[in-house]
Parts: sequence; structure tokens; C-alpha cells
Amino acid sequence: MKNILHLFIAALLLVACNDNQKLDRTTALKLIKDNKIYPKVLSYNIFISDPIFAKRLLDAGLEESGLVLVQRTRKLGDVGQPIISFTAKAEPYLLPQSDQDKNDGIQRVKMAEEVIQQVAGVQLINDGEIAIAELKTTVTNITPFSKLSTVDYSDERTQKVKFVLYDDGWRIDERGDL
Repeated sequence: MKNILHLFIAALLLVACNDNQKLDRTTALKLIKDNKIYPKVLSYNIFISDPIFAKRLLDAGLEESGLVLVQRTRKLGDVGQPIISFTAKAEPYLLPQSDQDKNDGIQRVKMAEEVIQQVAGVQLINDGEIAIAELKTTVTNITPFSKLSTVDYSDERTQKVKFVLYDDGWRIDERGDL
């Protein structure tokens, strides 16, 4: 009887410790929000010394909107100098520049924000140690700079996030390979 009791306790401890946690939609959404993956800022790089980008800005009507100023005439000594400048009206849409961006003459601008609507489903693979969550997202806060892109922001999007089960619980796999 004593052996059966020890066996029962060992089995109970084994089952309790091996709580192979299932990742459900609620847990996946909480982990995504905790890791601040969404809302995701969708950005666009503008090369401020490039005449091709200056033309794109003019064609998109951003100068007429009062967001940018484009220098139309240049002297020979001005080659490589910025020909695009941003007005105060554009400041809410300008993203911080890194030192590398400044050296390369790049200004990143916000085009929109992608927000999560729901976790549509969770697929467990590799004996429940890996999970793929399928998300439904939409794009909000569309800025005037979105005219520079050919992407249609009105459609609902489907994204995937990979999770890996560790001894302390589920974590988002930062490598991004699905």
C-alpha cells in the first residue's frame, strides 16, 4: 500500500510539474501586448538629398499641403546637400533619426499605425513546444505621407507571430522565422 501511495504521489507531482501549457488566444494577445509589438508604426524613408524623392513628394501633393518644402534650383556646389525640408506641420509625422540616418540623409516619416484586432487562431506544433498565432490587424492613423506608398491600407491584414515554450512559460520568438 505504501508503494502505491508513493507511486501515486510521484505521478501526481509529475503531472503537476509537467503542465505542458497550452497557448490560447487570450494568452497570446496578452504576450503580444506585453512585448509592445502592436501598435506597429509603418514608416517610409525619404532621402532628403535625392531629386527623385523630391519629385515623388511634389507628385503626392505634399508641398501643396504645406508639409514639405522642395528646393527647385541648385548650384553646382550644393550637390549632396538636402533639397527637401519639412515644415512644422509635418513634425507630428517625423520619426527620430539615428546618427546613421543623418549621415545617409534619410528622414523616416510615419505613414500609419498597424493595430491588432484579434488573435484569429493558435496552432501548436512540435509537440506543443512551438505555437504560431494568426493575427487580424488593421491600419489606423493614416498620415498624408501614405500617398508616397502604393500599399492599400483599407484591407484587414493577416500576420503571424511565433511563440516558443520555455521552462518559465511562453515567449515570443524574436528571430521571426516561421
